Amino acid sequence: MRLGLDSLITDFHHLIKNKKIGILAHNASVSSDGKHILDLLFQDDSINITTLFGPEHGIKTKAQDMEPVNNSTIQHPITKKLIKVYSLYGNSFNSLSPTPEMLSNIETLIIDLQDIGSRYYTYIWTSVLCMKECAKQNINVIVCDRPNPINGKTIEGAPQEKDFLSFVGLYPLPVRHGMTIAEIARHINKEHAINCNLTVIPMNGWKREWFWDQTNLTWHNPSPNMRSIDAAILYPGMCLIEATNISEGRGTDSPFEIIGAPFIDSKQLIDKFNELDLLGIKAEPVSFSPAYQKWKDQTCNGVKWKVLDRNKFQPYITGIGFLWCVYHLYHNKGFSWRDKAYEFVEDIPAIDLLTGSTLVRENINEKSWDVFKRKIDGDLL
Repeated sequence: MRLGLDSLITDFHHLIKNKKIGILAHNASVSSDGKHILDLLFQDDSINITTLFGPEHGIKTKAQDMEPVNNSTIQHPITKKLIKVYSLYGNSFNSLSPTPEMLSNIETLIIDLQDIGSRYYTYIWTSVLCMKECAKQNINVIVCDRPNPINGKTIEGAPQEKDFLSFVGLYPLPVRHGMTIAEIARHINKEHAINCNLTVIPMNGWKREWFWDQTNLTWHNPSPNMRSIDAAILYPGMCLIEATNISEGRGTDSPFEIIGAPFIDSKQLIDKFNELDLLGIKAEPVSFSPAYQKWKDQTCNGVKWKVLDRNKFQPYITGIGFLWCVYHLYHNKGFSWRDKAYEFVEDIPAIDLLTGSTLVRENINEKSWDVFKRKIDGDLL
């Protein structure tokens, strides 16, 4: 198959030839044969690359989640000219958008970011914020389309209520949205009147029902802790763990695939989770010691997820079910909700931002799983 980046180089080259170009990219901004967008475009002397932008984690994709990234410069490998690299992830919400000064030497902005199919993943929102600012400055925007790694058909988790919009969902969107990054850009540009001069460079050969490993493309980590297709499949549910004091496996080799905390008894938790009778997923016992972040250098017990049937597996309800189990077993024995700012929001609990309402948090003490599910029906699709 051909990615949007492949077609930009060949079929749509006229859109960037002899233009002053800005690029929003990261580690996974590669062609179908694995060549990075910067390596490809730096070699083209008909393209004047003036400015680079990095999303959360930075253009080199090395910073951890919610870690501020500084501006920097790189040297053009051929002309030796210094090019400014602006960070679009700093210490405040305002740092997430490019300023007029950052955009002042650009005629066209190319956005080439690999999304993973979940509303929480911030690259789609960085793209939207860039579109909004480019619309104000009359700058053209090109979005190179890429596959949704967890397929472009399955949808889970209702869109957020209006009071719960944030950088993990600036506009209403299902948790597992079933769209590509360019489809989201086009949808929001039209439905929310961004009015950006947007051009989408399409993919060729992608089937909506495909998961990443059916594309024959090589996996390049789009963020430091998104290291496999299995992690991406689990992420719509396991990202909810970020709203708690439980480790989501950061600081290990298997983020989002292993979950735990020192106060958890693996067998006890798995026995309770199995009572939910959820499809396509198996929880196995695990112990691990994170090298950084939550419970650094402490032994955590919990679960290792094994996806048995990804077509039947529903990661969002699985994540909520897992939280319900943990809450009822450990809410007086160590479990707590995150109590500090989450993605620059201080006055709304992280779990409410992620689920898009107060329903899960306010009803999680319901002792019956079936009754709990009925009470949070507004959060489900």
